[in-house]
Amino acid sequence: MAHATQVGLQDATSPIMEELISFHDHALMIIFLISFLVLYALFLTLTTKLTNTNITDAQEMETVWTILPAIILVLIALPSLRILYLTDEVNDPSFTIKAIGHQWYWAYEYTDYGGLIFNSYMLPPLFLEPGDLRLLEVDNRVVLPIEAPVRMMITSQDVLHSWTIPSLGLKTDAIPGRLNQTTFTATRPGVYYGQCSEICGANHSFMPIVLELIPLKVFEMGPVFTL
Repeated sequence: MAHATQVGLQDATSPIMEELISFHDHALMIIFLISFLVLYALFLTLTTKLTNTNITDAQEMETVWTILPAIILVLIALPSLRILYLTDEVNDPSFTIKAIGHQWYWAYEYTDYGGLIFNSYMLPPLFLEPGDLRLLEVDNRVVLPIEAPVRMMITSQDVLHSWTIPSLGLKTDAIPGRLNQTTFTATRPGVYYGQCSEICGANHSFMPIVLELIPLKVFEMGPVFTL
């Protein structure tokens, strides 16, 4: 969960998010190097006496500043494409959960457990317990196991929504008449929060997402389904 003074990304809870954080740091270092080089060139330009103003040909320099940006783009593109293919890969999921966006709440269906269906509404401030997070807590959490591939089938009943969990590196659009899918494997238990990331109407900011990730043995015991 993000906190008030946080500067970086949330801690990763899935291998995909770990890859995204690594790529973020990789791209940020390249940006720092480019910024330093540009600022250094500007400093030299402002402080030089311009003694070489008569030079009209510098083919070596032109070759360098043409090839160097191409190399930098390749260094950014290759890991980016790798992560793109990893996010689309489906590796024999153990569970399938269907999420349906409504104005303005989420409905979930456990298709592998007899079609268990429930709605997940944001808790009003009057119903919050001590320690609950305002505008992020829901009445029915999505309970899922860790260390097991989970496939999320995401769609919408009315307008565009977006099912997003930052700590898992998940952000999939919910589109009416279309079924999108995404997969993830959580690596540690806990409660993880997200929100609809699509401007879907007046109450757009009041349809949170809460995942409660528990060990597989606890998940198979069954009490989590007594809704």
